[in-house]
Amino acid sequence: MQQFSLLDLSPVPEGGDAAQALANTLDLARHAEGQGYHRFWLAEHHNMPGIASAATAVVIAHIAAHTTRIRVGAGGIMLPNHAPLMVAEQFGTLATLHPGRIDLGLGRAPGTDMATARALRRHMAPEDSFPQDVVELLGYLDESPAGAAVRAVPGEGTHVPVWILGSSLFGAQLAAYLGLPYAFASHFAPAMLDQALAIYRRDFKPSKWLDRPHAMVAAGVFAADTDEEAHFLRSSQLLAFARLRSGRPGKLPAPRRDLSAEVPAPVMAQVEQALSCSATGAPDTLHRQLAALIKRYRPDELMITGMIHDHGARLHSFDLAAGVLRDLRTDAMAA
Repeated sequence: MQQFSLLDLSPVPEGGDAAQALANTLDLARHAEGQGYHRFWLAEHHNMPGIASAATAVVIAHIAAHTTRIRVGAGGIMLPNHAPLMVAEQFGTLATLHPGRIDLGLGRAPGTDMATARALRRHMAPEDSFPQDVVELLGYLDESPAGAAVRAVPGEGTHVPVWILGSSLFGAQLAAYLGLPYAFASHFAPAMLDQALAIYRRDFKPSKWLDRPHAMVAAGVFAADTDEEAHFLRSSQLLAFARLRSGRPGKLPAPRRDLSAEVPAPVMAQVEQALSCSATGAPDTLHRQLAALIKRYRPDELMITGMIHDHGARLHSFDLAAGVLRDLRTDAMAA
């Protein structure tokens, strides 16, 4: 593991609103910068009462303007919702304002339900044009050929680093074919992680963007001073995910000591499996669990995330996690 980074969804807690969520996101980003996190990424979701990062490029601009060193980016932009030229102009503008600090992760899913996807796109294309759209976008961020009829201004020549995101084998194959860095959404869909990493590393073709494979693995992390408190904090995300799976998305609930009365056992089993790529506990417990995860998957970079209801507890969790990850990175470099 060369670097460790942080993914935030700008969670809107029960009892709070989007303004509070976005203020918390900025506070967390500043905190992460001080703790040595390499990147701070935000994700595009729509029609989600509990997530405030729908206008992802706008939030990235806000975060980048109020931090100084940490890389800020999208994990990711759901490309089917957007024209590649618009994305190139947005992220080209961000890179022009904040040179050397902007990342662009691209996802193939809509990041929402189908009714909202139709509202976003207006006209749903029957074909999957994601690979072609990625190539088109890369072209806009590269040097424009002489006489190009369409150019991204700002955008052309900024060479914003583009990542392929995925939770299946498709993204791994595309990232390998194009020679791009790859990030797997194992924090909520770990089933194909082993196979996707193997395909990406085996089939990677060196490119003008990257000479060797660079794989990022995402994991949920919930840290506290005791194991019991960490599991208590994690209950908010478990309950939110269970409600989402049951078709009842909402704001991030307050933590519970016992979820059995609210979540049927079969649903909880599905939730626990979906969120199984994670580490929960006090620092010593966290160290063991993250060390095992790093040993198994050998990520070039680990990106952690965690939906915690109380903002102070969330800051403390990521502080504790940073200390553990710094130690693990030192151990890896010394090995």
